[in-house]
Amino acid sequence: QVQLVESGGGLAQAGGSLRLSCAASGRTFSSYAMGWFRQAPGKEREFVAAVSWSGGGTRYVDSVKGRFTISRDNAKNTVYLQMNSLKPEDTAVYYCAMSGSDYPSRQVEFYDYWGQGTQVTVSS
Repeated sequence: QVQLVESGGGLAQAGGSLRLSCAASGRTFSSYAMGWFRQAPGKEREFVAAVSWSGGGTRYVDSVKGRFTISRDNAKNTVYLQMNSLKPEDTAVYYCAMSGSDYPSRQVEFYDYWGQGTQVTVSS
């Protein structure tokens, strides 16, 4: 049984930083791409960032490029999202997801497993 457990969310001021972590179990972590998505109230879930199985390939939504960094540690079965220069519009529930392949897709439907989500709130 695959489990993804996010941590690290919370409250930050605009311009501040947070680091999200997602610990995976139940599947060969190093074989699959991982992604972060977010969902704000009243909005659809949107892609934030993804990383290939090796960590060598990354993709970002334009609104976070230069501010967020996705990385992974295959020895620890963990993927991270370092969020800097946070803005109030980054406020959302952030979800970690495991892909069904080694390709870091932007599409929700390519991800087989999801975490429970962690709330990120950025105050102005």
